[in-house]
This record gives sequence, structure tokens and C-alpha cells, in this order.
Amino acid sequence: MFNLSKRLLKIAELVPKNSRVADIGTDHGYLPIYLIKNGVATSVLACDINQKPLNNAKKNIQRSNVLGIQTRLCGGLSGITADEVETIIIAGIGGEVIAGILENCSWVKNKKYTLLLNPTTSPEKLRDFLYSTGFSTDLETAVCENGKCYTIIKTKFTGEFCAPQEYKLYIGELKPDSPHNVLYIKKQLSRLQKLNQSIKNIPLKQPEFLKTQTCINQIKKQLEAQNGT
Repeated sequence: MFNLSKRLLKIAELVPKNSRVADIGTDHGYLPIYLIKNGVATSVLACDINQKPLNNAKKNIQRSNVLGIQTRLCGGLSGITADEVETIIIAGIGGEVIAGILENCSWVKNKKYTLLLNPTTSPEKLRDFLYSTGFSTDLETAVCENGKCYTIIKTKFTGEFCAPQEYKLYIGELKPDSPHNVLYIKKQLSRLQKLNQSIKNIPLKQPEFLKTQTCINQIKKQLEAQNGT
């Protein structure tokens, strides 16, 4: 009936087997359908803040003839209780919005929950929130398709607070050990270089310029180390 994008397939690969899942911002409902059909999840809450995409998800679920998926109209995790899920997917949403969803949910700060987070914008804002709020990253990987690169962060709450080097806000725990990871890191590097080019001659922006330049140099070192240069 449908083919999952590379991004959603990678997220599906990271879902712990036989877990109860919440898919926040489910949109078309393809990921929940895939998780049930392939025996990855035992149940899925397909959630969306808007009625129209939720109606589309309902139609797709009905056409797929799968059981174990419940649709729910709610913003973020506001309509879910702590005992309903073990795995939480928040994908295709801006990093600041994801951070806000997590910040507004007290029960998610428990090591029994696995979080799979896929920010489409401002990933540095999300990483900053995770590092400073006691979430530890188990794994981070990049997926590139249709000219865009995304990061997927697998994390859980441990209560261990971290103050990482600034450059890690931009590339997180990614290592340049796969083509997709390298491409993501290079795109982040290019983004920082363009920012610094735009502010290098502005006196009031010099502190920001110097901080960003340090990030650029550290990211370059990461890429060079992998290349053995």
C-alpha cells in the first residue's frame, strides 16, 4: 500500500522489539502500520494535534486491516498516560518543539522510556535541552534522502547532566563513520561557515564569531581524524 521513507525506516529499526509505542505527530499513520505489520510493536498510539492528518491516518489504518493501533487527538504527550507506552517517537517536528513537548511532560523523565527523536530544524536546540536536562543519548545516526539530511536520536532519561563542548550541539554524538553521517556533519559545518561569513566583519558579533569558529575547527578535526589526516 505504501513504502516508508528511509527516515521512517531507520526510526522503525531503532524501536525496541515488542514495545508499546506512541507516535507523536503521526500524520499519515504509515509508521504505526509498519510497526504492527512487521511485529515490531505490540500496540501503537498514533497521535496528532490536528484532526485532518489524524483522519487520514485512520483511513490508512482501516485500509491496512491491522489491529493494535489507536488514534488519538492530542498535542504532544498531553493525551497519553505514563502506563500506556514504553517507546516514544517524535519525528518530523522542529527541535525546539520537541524539547517543549518533553519539558511539558513530567513522567517522561524515567529511564524505562526509550525516546526516538527526529528534529527537522534546530537540532542544536534539542541537543542542548537533552544534555542539560538529564537525558543521555544511546545512539545518534543520520539519514539523507531527497537532498535533505536528518538526525535520529535514541535517548532516555538517566538524570546525568552534561555540559558538552559547543560543537556537539551541532553534530551531537554522530561519528563520521558512514556516508550519511559524513554528509550530515558536512552540512552542519557548511551552515556554521555561512553564519560566520555573514558576521565576521560586524564588531558587535565578534564573540559569536569566535565561538562559532571554534566549533568549525573542532568539527573539521572530527572529519580529519576519521580520514586519518
